[in-house]
Amino acid sequence: MNGRDATRDVLLGLIPIALLLAIWQGTVSLGLAPPTLLPPPGLVFMRMAQLLATASFNQEILATLFRLFAGFSIAVVLGIAIGLAAAVSPAINAAVRPVVRVLAPLPKVALYPALLLLLGFGHESKITLVAADALFPILLSTYYGASTVEQKLIWSAMAAGTPPREILFKVILPGAAPSILTGCRIGLVISCIVVFLAEMITSTDGLGHVLITAARTFQAVDMFVPLITISLLGLILNGLLQAVRSYLLRGFPEV
Repeated sequence: MNGRDATRDVLLGLIPIALLLAIWQGTVSLGLAPPTLLPPPGLVFMRMAQLLATASFNQEILATLFRLFAGFSIAVVLGIAIGLAAAVSPAINAAVRPVVRVLAPLPKVALYPALLLLLGFGHESKITLVAADALFPILLSTYYGASTVEQKLIWSAMAAGTPPREILFKVILPGAAPSILTGCRIGLVISCIVVFLAEMITSTDGLGHVLITAARTFQAVDMFVPLITISLLGLILNGLLQAVRSYLLRGFPEV
Protein backbone atom coordinates (compact mmCIF):
# COMPACT_ATOMS: atom_id res chain seq x y z
CA MET A 1 0.00 0.00 0.00
CA ASN A 2 1.49 3.34 -1.06
CA GLY A 3 1.25 6.61 0.79
CA ARG A 4 -1.66 7.90 -1.28
CA ASP A 5 -3.76 4.80 -0.62
CA ALA A 6 -2.96 4.96 3.09
CA THR A 7 -4.02 8.63 3.24
CA ARG A 8 -7.24 7.85 1.39
CA ASP A 9 -8.05 5.00 3.79
CA VAL A 10 -7.44 7.24 6.80
CA LEU A 11 -9.70 9.95 5.40
CA LEU A 12 -12.44 7.44 4.58
CA GLY A 13 -12.14 6.04 8.11
CA LEU A 14 -12.60 9.52 9.60
CA ILE A 15 -15.90 10.10 7.79
CA PRO A 16 -18.07 7.79 9.96
CA ILE A 17 -16.39 9.13 13.13
CA ALA A 18 -17.14 12.71 12.08
CA LEU A 19 -20.72 11.70 11.23
CA LEU A 20 -21.16 10.08 14.65
CA LEU A 21 -19.86 13.21 16.41
CA ALA A 22 -22.19 15.37 14.31
CA ILE A 23 -25.20 13.21 15.26
CA TRP A 24 -24.12 13.36 18.89
CA GLN A 25 -23.84 17.17 18.82
CA GLY A 26 -27.08 17.51 16.90
CA THR A 27 -28.95 15.36 19.40
CA VAL A 28 -27.79 17.61 22.24
CA SER A 29 -28.35 20.88 20.34
CA LEU A 30 -31.89 19.95 19.33
CA GLY A 31 -32.77 19.04 22.88
CA LEU A 32 -33.52 15.41 22.05
CA ALA A 33 -31.51 14.36 25.12
CA PRO A 34 -30.86 16.37 28.29
CA PRO A 35 -27.24 17.54 28.72
CA THR A 36 -27.21 16.00 32.18
CA LEU A 37 -27.49 12.56 30.53
CA LEU A 38 -25.81 13.22 27.18
CA PRO A 39 -23.25 16.04 27.45
CA PRO A 40 -22.00 17.67 24.23
CA PRO A 41 -18.88 16.07 22.72
CA GLY A 42 -16.84 19.24 23.08
CA LEU A 43 -17.36 19.23 26.82
CA VAL A 44 -16.40 15.55 27.05
CA PHE A 45 -13.17 16.06 25.10
CA MET A 46 -12.26 19.09 27.19
CA ARG A 47 -12.76 17.06 30.35
CA MET A 48 -10.72 14.21 28.91
CA ALA A 49 -7.84 16.59 28.18
CA GLN A 50 -8.01 17.82 31.79
CA LEU A 51 -7.96 14.27 33.18
CA LEU A 52 -5.11 13.18 30.91
CA ALA A 53 -2.99 15.88 32.55
CA THR A 54 -3.48 14.25 35.96
CA ALA A 55 -1.36 11.41 37.34
CA SER A 56 -4.35 9.60 38.84
CA PHE A 57 -6.17 9.18 35.52
CA ASN A 58 -3.00 8.02 33.80
CA GLN A 59 -2.62 5.40 36.51
CA GLU A 60 -6.13 4.17 35.71
CA ILE A 61 -5.14 3.85 32.05
CA LEU A 62 -1.97 1.97 32.96
CA ALA A 63 -3.93 -0.46 35.14
CA THR A 64 -6.27 -1.22 32.23
CA LEU A 65 -3.41 -1.57 29.76
CA PHE A 66 -1.51 -3.92 32.07
CA ARG A 67 -4.48 -6.28 32.36
CA LEU A 68 -5.18 -6.01 28.64
CA PHE A 69 -1.63 -6.77 27.51
CA ALA A 70 -1.11 -9.54 30.07
CA GLY A 71 -4.30 -11.35 29.12
CA PHE A 72 -3.81 -10.79 25.40
CA SER A 73 -0.20 -12.03 25.53
CA ILE A 74 -1.26 -15.23 27.28
CA ALA A 75 -4.00 -15.74 24.67
CA VAL A 76 -1.52 -15.24 21.81
CA VAL A 77 1.01 -17.73 23.18
CA LEU A 78 -1.57 -20.40 24.03
CA GLY A 79 -3.69 -19.82 20.93
CA ILE A 80 -0.80 -20.13 18.49
CA ALA A 81 0.77 -23.09 20.30
CA ILE A 82 -2.47 -25.09 20.61
CA GLY A 83 -3.63 -24.15 17.11
CA LEU A 84 -0.39 -25.28 15.50
CA ALA A 85 -0.29 -28.47 17.55
CA ALA A 86 -3.87 -29.34 16.60
CA ALA A 87 -3.15 -28.67 12.92
CA VAL A 88 -0.10 -30.95 12.72
CA SER A 89 -1.14 -33.71 15.13
CA PRO A 90 -4.36 -35.70 14.57
CA ALA A 91 -4.24 -36.95 18.18
CA ILE A 92 -4.05 -33.43 19.63
CA ASN A 93 -6.73 -32.30 17.18
CA ALA A 94 -9.05 -35.06 18.38
CA ALA A 95 -8.50 -34.02 21.99
CA VAL A 96 -8.80 -30.26 21.43
CA ARG A 97 -11.72 -30.16 19.00
CA PRO A 98 -14.55 -31.13 21.41
CA VAL A 99 -13.24 -28.75 24.07
CA VAL A 100 -13.17 -25.87 21.58
CA ARG A 101 -16.65 -26.71 20.30
CA VAL A 102 -18.03 -26.60 23.85
CA LEU A 103 -16.15 -23.58 25.20
CA ALA A 104 -15.83 -21.30 22.15
CA PRO A 105 -19.55 -20.29 22.03
CA LEU A 106 -19.72 -19.91 25.82
CA PRO A 107 -19.79 -16.28 27.05
CA LYS A 108 -16.66 -16.25 29.19
CA VAL A 109 -17.99 -13.42 31.35
CA ALA A 110 -20.38 -16.02 32.80
CA LEU A 111 -17.31 -17.62 34.36
CA TYR A 112 -16.19 -14.38 35.98
CA PRO A 113 -17.90 -15.00 39.36
CA ALA A 114 -16.09 -18.34 39.60
CA LEU A 115 -12.81 -16.66 38.66
CA LEU A 116 -13.36 -14.08 41.39
CA LEU A 117 -13.83 -16.84 43.96
CA LEU A 118 -10.76 -18.74 42.75
CA LEU A 119 -8.36 -15.88 41.98
CA GLY A 120 -9.66 -12.96 44.00
CA PHE A 121 -10.53 -9.40 43.05
CA GLY A 122 -7.04 -8.37 41.90
CA HIS A 123 -5.35 -8.50 38.51
CA GLU A 124 -5.38 -12.29 38.24
CA SER A 125 -9.11 -12.80 37.69
CA LYS A 126 -9.33 -10.01 35.10
CA ILE A 127 -6.24 -11.17 33.21
CA THR A 128 -7.58 -14.73 33.15
CA LEU A 129 -10.94 -13.55 31.80
CA VAL A 130 -9.26 -11.51 29.06
CA ALA A 131 -7.04 -14.45 28.10
CA ALA A 132 -9.99 -16.87 28.03
CA ASP A 133 -12.05 -14.61 25.77
CA ALA A 134 -9.22 -13.70 23.36
CA LEU A 135 -7.88 -17.26 23.16
CA PHE A 136 -10.42 -18.86 20.85
CA PRO A 137 -10.32 -16.51 17.84
CA ILE A 138 -6.52 -16.75 17.85
CA LEU A 139 -6.58 -20.53 18.27
CA LEU A 140 -9.16 -21.07 15.52
CA SER A 141 -7.41 -18.68 13.11
CA THR A 142 -4.08 -20.41 13.75
CA TYR A 143 -5.60 -23.84 13.20
CA TYR A 144 -7.30 -22.73 9.98
CA GLY A 145 -4.18 -21.02 8.65
CA ALA A 146 -1.90 -23.97 9.45
CA SER A 147 -4.38 -26.48 8.01
CA THR A 148 -4.63 -24.63 4.70
CA VAL A 149 -0.90 -24.39 4.00
CA GLU A 150 -0.30 -25.94 0.59
CA GLN A 151 0.72 -29.56 1.01
CA LYS A 152 3.21 -29.36 -1.84
CA LEU A 153 5.28 -26.88 0.19
CA ILE A 154 5.48 -29.38 3.04
CA TRP A 155 6.35 -32.22 0.65
CA SER A 156 9.07 -30.12 -0.97
CA ALA A 157 10.60 -29.36 2.43
CA MET A 158 10.46 -33.06 3.39
CA ALA A 159 12.05 -34.06 0.09
CA ALA A 160 14.86 -31.61 0.78
CA GLY A 161 15.55 -33.37 4.08
CA THR A 162 14.17 -30.65 6.35
CA PRO A 163 13.54 -31.96 9.89
CA PRO A 164 9.88 -31.97 11.03
CA ARG A 165 10.50 -29.27 13.63
CA GLU A 166 12.02 -26.97 11.04
CA ILE A 167 9.10 -27.63 8.69
CA LEU A 168 6.77 -26.39 11.41
CA PHE A 169 8.67 -23.15 11.96
CA LYS A 170 9.92 -22.50 8.42
CA VAL A 171 6.97 -23.65 6.30
CA ILE A 172 3.74 -24.03 8.28
CA LEU A 173 4.09 -21.07 10.65
CA PRO A 174 5.01 -18.53 7.91
CA GLY A 175 2.24 -19.88 5.69
CA ALA A 176 -0.29 -19.49 8.48
CA ALA A 177 0.94 -16.02 9.48
CA PRO A 178 -1.80 -14.00 7.66
CA SER A 179 -4.55 -15.99 9.35
CA ILE A 180 -2.80 -15.88 12.75
CA LEU A 181 -2.40 -12.11 12.64
CA THR A 182 -6.03 -11.68 11.65
CA GLY A 183 -7.01 -13.76 14.69
CA CYS A 184 -4.77 -11.60 16.85
CA ARG A 185 -6.54 -8.44 15.68
CA ILE A 186 -9.90 -9.96 16.57
CA GLY A 187 -8.52 -11.10 19.91
CA LEU A 188 -7.19 -7.61 20.64
CA VAL A 189 -10.61 -6.05 20.08
CA ILE A 190 -12.19 -8.65 22.35
CA SER A 191 -9.51 -7.98 24.98
CA CYS A 192 -10.36 -4.25 25.05
CA ILE A 193 -14.04 -5.01 25.55
CA VAL A 194 -13.56 -7.69 28.17
CA VAL A 195 -11.04 -5.85 30.36
CA PHE A 196 -13.31 -2.81 30.44
CA LEU A 197 -16.32 -4.96 31.32
CA ALA A 198 -14.41 -6.82 34.06
CA GLU A 199 -13.33 -3.52 35.62
CA MET A 200 -16.92 -2.31 35.54
CA ILE A 201 -18.15 -5.39 37.37
CA THR A 202 -15.57 -5.39 40.16
CA SER A 203 -12.41 -3.33 40.45
CA THR A 204 -10.82 -0.59 42.49
CA ASP A 205 -8.96 0.93 39.53
CA GLY A 206 -8.93 1.00 35.75
CA LEU A 207 -11.07 2.79 33.17
CA GLY A 208 -14.09 0.59 33.82
CA HIS A 209 -13.93 1.50 37.49
CA VAL A 210 -13.78 5.20 36.56
CA LEU A 211 -16.96 4.84 34.51
CA ILE A 212 -18.88 3.07 37.29
CA THR A 213 -17.72 5.61 39.88
CA ALA A 214 -18.89 8.48 37.66
CA ALA A 215 -22.24 6.78 36.99
CA ARG A 216 -22.87 6.27 40.71
CA THR A 217 -22.30 9.97 41.37
CA PHE A 218 -24.30 11.06 38.28
CA GLN A 219 -21.27 12.68 36.64
CA ALA A 220 -22.29 12.25 32.99
CA VAL A 221 -19.22 13.98 31.54
CA ASP A 222 -16.80 11.88 33.57
CA MET A 223 -18.79 8.80 32.58
CA PHE A 224 -18.19 9.39 28.87
CA VAL A 225 -14.45 10.09 29.27
CA PRO A 226 -13.39 6.46 29.96
CA LEU A 227 -15.61 5.28 27.09
CA ILE A 228 -13.84 7.61 24.66
CA THR A 229 -10.46 6.73 26.17
CA ILE A 230 -10.85 2.95 25.78
CA SER A 231 -12.11 3.50 22.22
CA LEU A 232 -9.06 5.59 21.34
CA LEU A 233 -6.74 3.06 22.97
CA GLY A 234 -8.34 0.28 20.94
CA LEU A 235 -7.97 2.35 17.78
CA ILE A 236 -4.29 3.02 18.47
CA LEU A 237 -3.49 -0.58 19.40
CA ASN A 238 -5.31 -1.88 16.35
CA GLY A 239 -3.34 0.52 14.16
CA LEU A 240 -0.06 -0.63 15.71
CA LEU A 241 -0.98 -4.27 15.18
CA GLN A 242 -1.92 -3.51 11.58
CA ALA A 243 1.48 -1.88 11.09
CA VAL A 244 3.18 -4.99 12.53
CA ARG A 245 1.05 -7.17 10.24
CA SER A 246 2.02 -5.12 7.17
CA TYR A 247 5.70 -5.37 8.10
CA LEU A 248 5.65 -9.12 8.74
CA LEU A 249 3.64 -9.84 5.59
CA ARG A 250 5.50 -7.45 3.31
CA GLY A 251 6.56 -10.38 1.09
CA PHE A 252 3.01 -11.58 0.53
CA PRO A 253 1.09 -10.51 -2.60
CA GLU A 254 -1.62 -8.79 -0.54
CA VAL A 255 -1.53 -7.47 3.05
